[in-house]
Amino acid sequence: MSRKPPTIPHLNYPLIETHCHLDYLKTPVDQVLARAAEVGIERVITIAVSPSNLDTVLAISAQHPQVWCTQGVHPHQANEYDATVEQRLRQSFSHDQVVAVGETGLDYYYDHSDRRSQRHAFVRQLTLAVEYALPVVIHTRDADADTRAVLADFVNDLPRKGVIHSFTAGPELAEFALEAGFYLGFNGICTFNKAENVRDSVRLTPMERLLLETDAPYLTPAPYRGRENAPFYLPFIAEKIAETKAVTIDTVLSHAYRNSQQLFFRQPFERPNDE
Repeated sequence: MSRKPPTIPHLNYPLIETHCHLDYLKTPVDQVLARAAEVGIERVITIAVSPSNLDTVLAISAQHPQVWCTQGVHPHQANEYDATVEQRLRQSFSHDQVVAVGETGLDYYYDHSDRRSQRHAFVRQLTLAVEYALPVVIHTRDADADTRAVLADFVNDLPRKGVIHSFTAGPELAEFALEAGFYLGFNGICTFNKAENVRDSVRLTPMERLLLETDAPYLTPAPYRGRENAPFYLPFIAEKIAETKAVTIDTVLSHAYRNSQQLFFRQPFERPNDE
């Protein structure tokens, strides 16, 4: 019989799940959101990755008041980015539920799309982020130098910067991104035994620049690796980050909540007092 994931004791602050893929989960969305609410998750951002799921994530966010979404094309699908897709993105930015451009970026590990197409789609979506004053959600894997080079052309023009999500890159990109005003997002990878490089990045990241995410249904944190990931596992990530940075769990939760609100939500909403 499956066990219900334990909650962290004395969870004094709400959580914002900044990056997941609700449309990829096998478990019904209603059930996932109900369990997420039980562990204190107040808001969820579900991420668009391709022309085929732009409308899907919009529909999910429209159906659930605690869900927001992004609109963008992942580097894996960069070959599909064209003028028609860009026009769809432009139209979607009028929706109140849309809080960011992305997931976009560069992935030279899989190279599912050719690198020229990846860079083109990345540049175009950064241009949209500038034009619409939206933050950008960035994916980068084995592409540190090119990611930094592309971002360097935009950092002075992006009014709201963004986040490099699921951060696994090297310290040079981390330092560049942090200096430029970006956030770094950390997920279940930080709980993996062999991910000391990611924990090094956690230590490097100031609390004021750190976001929590699951990237569900992928990258399930310990102690539930092997199961489908979901937003309700987010407390385990917060707990590991607190351990890694040698701070209290309340410190992590309060800063992550504030950071998430400041980056993604134009209209302030009530939050707990910061430490």
